[in-house]
Amino acid sequence: MSRKTIGLPGPLYRYLLDNSLREPEGLQSLRAETATRPDARMQTAPEQGQFMAMLVRLTGAVNALEIGVYTGYSAACVALALPPEGRLTAIDADPETSATALRHWRELGVADKIDLHVGDATAELDRLLAAGAPDRFDFAFIDADKVNYPGYFERCLTLVRPGGLICIDNVLWSGRVADPAHDDPSTRAIRAFNKALHTDERVDISLVPIADGLTLARRK
Repeated sequence: MSRKTIGLPGPLYRYLLDNSLREPEGLQSLRAETATRPDARMQTAPEQGQFMAMLVRLTGAVNALEIGVYTGYSAACVALALPPEGRLTAIDADPETSATALRHWRELGVADKIDLHVGDATAELDRLLAAGAPDRFDFAFIDADKVNYPGYFERCLTLVRPGGLICIDNVLWSGRVADPAHDDPSTRAIRAFNKALHTDERVDISLVPIADGLTLARRK
């Protein structure tokens, strides 16, 4: 995984940030703290967070869903972009990183917009479906364990309304998807997911080479 857009040399990436990124101090603080962690590669790139915030605003999203929170950067970007009445349902399996996320959301003033569920994502999504949430969400972001991407996507396809947008992260997987030398379970899972989505007529798609690769899937 990559915390910056892959394929861009350092000076050009710095130019991109210097001439595009508008990052509030609270988001800078969250990203700086996360950078000290040994698993910091899981951090959403700032240019991707800003891009997702733009998508939320462009689609007029009010209700959003996130699967895979980590330390909360992407969720904070989405919550900041939602209107005052907007809500983000966020799901993550790790209570330790979720606590970090919640602390920063409070500091950013968006904690009251986010319903955090700590537990198994499949079970939480099934609970939402059973509670009558089909077609409830305008926007969804999938950034969790790669082997379960197909199951998460299928559930999101029901939970997100027609015309709603599903974003799937890490679809370029630091370039490993195009390298036959890599054959680990996560890489195989992303390859299979990308191939299946390419021919899925239920959605309009575009794979955007931002950060570690982000696929946009609009439910028809």
